[in-house]
Amino acid sequence: MNQVSKVTFRISAAAAPYIGADKPRENRMEAAAGRVALPPGDLVLLLYYLCHDPDQEVKQQAMGTLRSLQRPILEQVLSDGELHPQILDALVQLHGRKAEIAALLARHQNLSEKAAAFLKAQGFAVAAAPQAAPPHAAPHKEHDLDEADEKIGPDADEPIDEEEYQSKYQMAQSMGVSDKIKMAMTGDKEWRAILIKDNNKLVSGAAIKNPRMTESEVLGIAKSQIQNDEVIRVICANKDWIKNAQIRKALVENHKTPLPNALRFLGTLGEKDLANLAKSKNINSIIATQARKILLSKKENR
Repeated sequence: MNQVSKVTFRISAAAAPYIGADKPRENRMEAAAGRVALPPGDLVLLLYYLCHDPDQEVKQQAMGTLRSLQRPILEQVLSDGELHPQILDALVQLHGRKAEIAALLARHQNLSEKAAAFLKAQGFAVAAAPQAAPPHAAPHKEHDLDEADEKIGPDADEPIDEEEYQSKYQMAQSMGVSDKIKMAMTGDKEWRAILIKDNNKLVSGAAIKNPRMTESEVLGIAKSQIQNDEVIRVICANKDWIKNAQIRKALVENHKTPLPNALRFLGTLGEKDLANLAKSKNINSIIATQARKILLSKKENR
């Protein structure tokens, strides 16, 4: 039987309370969601550990957070020239298809052969010779640890495998409602696109309230056959979104839009849109009739 080798990382005193099955689950979930005050390097290392947590929800949340890290944080992490190859492998798996991040990853001197080959296949020049992951290396220079610091690490032959790095859609299928709601409120565009379609109205309702929601996303939602009435009501009530004529037109055509809202937006549309709606058989007959009346009125008042 092969002896399992260990990779030892140095964990700061601030991160240590969140690692280990003996730590409170709610604390690990908070950390997995990235809601802890840590420097970028410590945060990424903590998330990497939590991607190996025995609790599946903690593990999936940590992977989702690691996947959604923005470029400024990753730039700081990748500025560490001694970042461990296993951490780089994880970042390449999650961010290697994002051109702006892949370019930063490709310049790191500690890439493993596997990571370097992947980035080369994406068309990026790997500046340094790929490095093999040393079995007992730490990601930082050797230094004295405080008494509260720990040395811990996952097995070197048990990296986060490809199956664990499942798509966000697959991750969403196994998440609980409360975690979906949290992700809907804070997640990136891909998470919003997935969770806005969730059958649970609390989840889809949280997604539309995500502060990062853009007008282009809202337009796509207004044009879709989304089943949650509350999502449409939130869009109708947002003064900034309904300034967009395309969104107003999409709401008029959407069967889920409350009739009073649809009629109000109808009166703001141009003649071309009114003419199309007046002839349309795919909208409420009341709206089509009102479109004809408004169009006729406009012509009479010329």
